[in-house]
Amino acid sequence: MSTRLGPWRPFSRVGAIATLVALGLFFALVLGSERGFVPVLDSANLAFHEAGHQLYGVLGDGPGLYGGTLGQLTFPIVVVVVFFVRRQPLSLVAGGVWLGQNLLNIARYMADARAQELPLVGGGEHDWWHIFTRWDALAADTRVARFTAGLGWVIMLGCVAWLLWRWRADEQAGRMAEPGQL
Repeated sequence: MSTRLGPWRPFSRVGAIATLVALGLFFALVLGSERGFVPVLDSANLAFHEAGHQLYGVLGDGPGLYGGTLGQLTFPIVVVVVFFVRRQPLSLVAGGVWLGQNLLNIARYMADARAQELPLVGGGEHDWWHIFTRWDALAADTRVARFTAGLGWVIMLGCVAWLLWRWRADEQAGRMAEPGQL
């Protein structure tokens, strides 16, 4: 079995521009929302979070507690890995931005550990209160949340920067797709 990955698939100028415009609109939505909460996307992220409790919970109570956040990260990471292996840059960037935005949502939940003001599904217990308490780090909830949100922004903006670099490199090498292809 070969572990060597092939070249990146070419994409068109139109595909790159459409992706960048969509990401610009998405970033405007994130920046205009309450602490990065995007209702449609974060409702899906919540479903992955809750599924993660069940999925990782089969390994025990500890993994079940962390499973919400792990589940929330597992799905976008799988998307990133799949499109990395398939060498599809536009889809990889979309998955990477989803991963970064997920970190904004996780940071929002982390920052609420002491205050516990966010509504929880079914009025359940606050995962990050339990996690920070286990780590004896409850007083650091907002600092850890700021770092996590910052990491999310680094990932999202890094994806955009990589796409711009990839586009420029492909154009200089004459590897762009024909019009009508993404």
